[in-house]
Amino acid sequence: MSCDAEHDQLVADVFARACTSRGVLEHVTGRWGTLALAALAEGPFRFNALRRKVDGVSEKMLAQTLQALERDGFVHREAEPTIPPRVEYSLTPLGAEVAGRLRELIELVEGRVQDVMAARRAYDESKAAVAG
Repeated sequence: MSCDAEHDQLVADVFARACTSRGVLEHVTGRWGTLALAALAEGPFRFNALRRKVDGVSEKMLAQTLQALERDGFVHREAEPTIPPRVEYSLTPLGAEVAGRLRELIELVEGRVQDVMAARRAYDESKAAVAG
C-alpha cells in the first residue's frame, strides 16, 4: 500500500513515512488529543472548562491541539460574536466516532491498570536481581 493518489483515489498507509494518515493519527493519539477528544465525548465544552477537565494541559498546548483536531475535521469550534467572544468546542460526527473508540481504549487501560502495575513490579524486580 502507499499514500499516493492513484486514479483520484487516496490509499492511506499509516506505515508510510510521508502519509497524511500518520500525522492525523498523531493528532488523535497524542496525549492531549486523546484526552481532549475523550472529554468532548461527554458534550460541548468552553475552552477553560475543557482545560480544567484535561488536567495538566497548558493553554498553549490545548489551543494547538484543538486547532489541529478542528483542521482534521474531528472538532467543531463555535464562536459567538459577543464581548468577550464565547467559544465552545464539540465533536463532529467523525470526531464522535473516533472519540468512542478512544473511550473504549481508555476504559480498557483503566480497567487493567492493576495488571500493568504488577508487570512493572515484576520487570523492576527482575532487573534489580540481575544488577544486584
